[in-house]
Amino acid sequence: MKLLQRLTRNRYLFLGDILLAIFSYILTIAAVYRVQDAIEIILSNWMLIGMVAIVFVGFLHIFRCYNVYWLYGGTKEYIRIILACICAAMITDLIAFIHPVRGFFLKLNMVATFVASGGMIGYRMVIRAVGKVVRGALRRQPGKAPKDVLIVGAGNLGVTLARDIAGNADMNYRVVGFADDDEAKLNMIFCGVRVLGKISDIQKIYEWLKPDEIIIAISSASVEKKKKIIETCAELPCKLKILPGLADSLTNKSSVEFIREVEVEDLLERQPIHLDNTAIQGDIAGHVVLVTGGGGSIGSELCRQIAKFGPKKLVLLDIYENNVFDLENELHDTFPECDVDVVIASVRDLPRLEQVFESYRPHLVFHAAAHKHVPLMEANPVEAIKNNVFGTYNTASCADKYGVKRFVMISTDKAVNPTNVMGATKRVCEMIVQAIQTKSKTEFVAVRFGNVLNSNGSVLPRFKQQIKKGGPITVTHKDIIRYFMTIPEAAQLVLQAATYAKGGEIFILDMGEPVRIYDLAKNLIRLSGLREGKDIEIKVTGLRPGEKLFEELLLKEEGLTKTSHDKIYIGKPSFHSIEKLEEYLGILKQAVENADSEEIRTTLATVVPTYVRKTETSQEKEGTTVQA
Repeated sequence: MKLLQRLTRNRYLFLGDILLAIFSYILTIAAVYRVQDAIEIILSNWMLIGMVAIVFVGFLHIFRCYNVYWLYGGTKEYIRIILACICAAMITDLIAFIHPVRGFFLKLNMVATFVASGGMIGYRMVIRAVGKVVRGALRRQPGKAPKDVLIVGAGNLGVTLARDIAGNADMNYRVVGFADDDEAKLNMIFCGVRVLGKISDIQKIYEWLKPDEIIIAISSASVEKKKKIIETCAELPCKLKILPGLADSLTNKSSVEFIREVEVEDLLERQPIHLDNTAIQGDIAGHVVLVTGGGGSIGSELCRQIAKFGPKKLVLLDIYENNVFDLENELHDTFPECDVDVVIASVRDLPRLEQVFESYRPHLVFHAAAHKHVPLMEANPVEAIKNNVFGTYNTASCADKYGVKRFVMISTDKAVNPTNVMGATKRVCEMIVQAIQTKSKTEFVAVRFGNVLNSNGSVLPRFKQQIKKGGPITVTHKDIIRYFMTIPEAAQLVLQAATYAKGGEIFILDMGEPVRIYDLAKNLIRLSGLREGKDIEIKVTGLRPGEKLFEELLLKEEGLTKTSHDKIYIGKPSFHSIEKLEEYLGILKQAVENADSEEIRTTLATVVPTYVRKTETSQEKEGTTVQA
């Protein structure tokens, strides 16, 4: 390998090109004339032959062919050397035409220049080909055969991957074939590898080749097609990986670096979101923005998205310092120009909140602070009321008092016809922002959506932990379904929804198709390279207190109005009485002071008429409920 690297250095290429040019003329003359005449012609024209060689290397230098590292030379580099040889041939042909000498005429010169050009190009191609073979030999680990890889997708991404695998000294891979739905590519060869069939033929291709891994490398396919491809490949008993599109990556990086395991999130992927960045920019740029619960899953992503739009100051408020400390460092590294302040405070503490609002005078407030774990809040209803209900009331009251332009509360689909304490408290929070709107100049709105992937305490991280421990995966019911979206998607839609606010609305995000949690567990097992029932069991444990089979996003009385964004809808306000709100808060406060869980649930049912509690015997059968 070191010898090949030396041969690609300028001085060796320069010397090789001179020798190739000289020998090309010698061989051409020897082929045309008898031996004795050929020797005489060569000796009498040696200066001319030397001058021709100089012309060749001169043009190669002008076209910067000696700046190319030919072990990795590509199409553009070979075009460059061809152009240099053509220019050199034209000059030498002109010399032979204007000033012919014995044995050195135009036709002979044309043949000689053609031989010289071919030799110079071939010299470099040999270096590249031998280098590829040597690199492949060095790449193979002693005693370990390379892994056979089938690449799904023979487009730019797949071909780039195949080329990088062939040239990457750190990978012990061998591409054995492509699969692609483009009929024009069937049986065609890319990078020395054939397109063996369509994606629908992957099962047959696998049975024939038995590859160790399948890598999906398709950047232009729709989300639905990608999901179908992943589901098809995941059925096969081999490792499945994916190469996302490289548009956002650095162009000087190998595509191999971006190969990753296929995650269940790829099966839940949704169409990309299109945002009105101008409207969001107008809301945020140059203003102070406060995010409560800034260290949480949604709160932290809101901060990342907000920082992109150049706020005057971004204030992260949270009671748990560890998460918000990490987020502060991340934001300083990623957005060094963004002025970030961290405030350690609880939304329960009204005097402390007043200090914060008076000091910062925020223009926008995103209220994401909440207790959200259903089973924990079912067991600790007092804390749910204190943090969710009164924390929201305190924050909203400060927003009204200190002239905040807009207050956006993060709600949940569990607030619709709630069957648990957490959902009921979030419905009260929605009532708070709608009621305060009736007396305030601040625009109070709520944004309601379902589960977010990989948020703290969500089902997906829990399943991954259980698989890591060897199982079983626990699912509360075989038929339980949930809506999912990614954390960035939820945060982006919250920012977009805020731009539509006029006051009192509940914005409802389009969550797409619901996902059966049991199927989610099965897919995760399969994508982990394991087998359900053999390697990992799925155990049905029964519905937990307050849990229901499906969530809803809309109350009947709210109706639904479209916005200009296809993923955001508006539910009309359904609670308007500030007097009634104050009455409800008074009885909730009394229930909290009494610290009686049953009294709290009964009081919640008074405040939230749609709140229904399940009987203890109804956890296995959905549908048997009693009014609390």
